Amino acid sequence: MKKMIYLDNAATTQVAPEALDAMIPYFTEFYGNPSSIYSFAGEAKKAMEEARRTLAAGIGAKPEEIYFTGGGSEADNWALKGAAEAYAAKGKHIITTRIEHHAILHTAEYLEKNGCEVTYLDVDENGLVSPEAVKAAIRPGTILISVMMANNEIGTVEPIREIGEIAREQGILFHTDAVQAFGHLPINVEEMNIDLLSASAHKLNGPKGVGFLYIRQGLKLRAFLHGGAQERQRRAGTHNTAGIVGFGKAAELAFHSMEQRAAYETKLRDYLIERVLTEIPYTRLNGDRTKRLPGNASFCFRFIEGESLLILLDQNGICASSGSACTSGALEPSHVLLAIGLPHEIAHGSLRISLSDKTTKEEIDFTVDRIKEIVERLRNMSPLYEDFVKKNG
Repeated sequence: MKKMIYLDNAATTQVAPEALDAMIPYFTEFYGNPSSIYSFAGEAKKAMEEARRTLAAGIGAKPEEIYFTGGGSEADNWALKGAAEAYAAKGKHIITTRIEHHAILHTAEYLEKNGCEVTYLDVDENGLVSPEAVKAAIRPGTILISVMMANNEIGTVEPIREIGEIAREQGILFHTDAVQAFGHLPINVEEMNIDLLSASAHKLNGPKGVGFLYIRQGLKLRAFLHGGAQERQRRAGTHNTAGIVGFGKAAELAFHSMEQRAAYETKLRDYLIERVLTEIPYTRLNGDRTKRLPGNASFCFRFIEGESLLILLDQNGICASSGSACTSGALEPSHVLLAIGLPHEIAHGSLRISLSDKTTKEEIDFTVDRIKEIVERLRNMSPLYEDFVKKNG
């Protein structure tokens, strides 16, 4: 089998060996239910609470403000549905953006069907939402603003601090989906005026199936899952102790190396972007050139289909993804790419490459060389490209 080059770290990451080692004893040795009262279970509870403290410290929160969930999507659902229910007497209006993750957008659509009103803000050509537009959308009855910290497809980092200030001044709850940003960008919920924040372990070398929702102390969000009294009676279900421990360890590693990793990934990302834009004609970068996640590079190549590009990259041992939903069987291109103003025919030719601190320059050079070959091959098969060359040749 040829060597695999993994460039889809925005989708998921490899579990860090240290995180896996930390988890194993809670499968085999300290397997007690942390909600039980006997001393054996106390070992599991102790480890879980240590992880909670680590995660809280990483965003400037209190441990009691961290509520474990089954992942980022659950945390997003809880934030929106919980706020809509708890603050219904105050109003039914929610503000979000057109480029949110589907965990937000589909939840917002659900709430609309159940009596809420939702404003979906436009973004500019780089995917940035304007704080002024957020402020202008506020009206009597606005109870929640939800804007993602960094976009999962195009990598654009939003002006969260400014939006948080607006929300706080207006007395409106502010939620951010920080699934892509947590462990990769500095976050302080106090300084950024964040009331609710979603995060997930598997985006920062932790295990899948565990995340958290930060809920600012004093907010009256009710239980999301009903049953037992876990998570201070707000989220029922036996704790995923091993997963939580792995999350804590992965976060600890991420916080410790964040500055160094960001510098390395940014340098490699910019090298990748420069090579692609310089060497492959009729290509555009999606997202802001500098206000973007360290490891994210998103492109659109005219006159090709992203799905074909992905398949041929896979045949060369390269794992990447497309911003186009065609990879999951849908015909429509990515809602994010359409929201930044791209026409369908260009949005369909998208490719997202997401790096890690383990990615090497040699891997990037190999990948760019293969992309050049594949794009040229696909364009030579395209009648649209042939017509374009004839008209502009």
